[in-house]
Amino acid sequence: MIEEFQAATNIEDNKLIITTQGYINNQGGEKILNTYKELSNDNIKHVIMDLAGTKVVNSIGVSYVIELIENMNSKGQKLIFANLNSAVEKTFTIMGIFQFSTHAENLEKAKEMAQ
Repeated sequence: MIEEFQAATNIEDNKLIITTQGYINNQGGEKILNTYKELSNDNIKHVIMDLAGTKVVNSIGVSYVIELIENMNSKGQKLIFANLNSAVEKTFTIMGIFQFSTHAENLEKAKEMAQ
């Protein structure tokens, strides 16, 4: 059984950090996008998505990530992923997500990149 998707948030300086738990499908992707839209403001320069609790992202979830990137680009914000497992990293590579974002080994390195 797949657990219900959850997203926790934290704002540190000019960074919005979204920590995910569960499968990023249509429901998870929509929750991420809505969370971003609710919390993002002109002070946010970077969004860090900590995916340590996410093992799978399907194609619909990727479409929401692309929509997130489009929203962020229009505001001049940058997206950094942290704690990607190999399956998610491979999916994002195949889908070209890293052409428009970057990734770090862990949350601390992502925060350093967002300085």
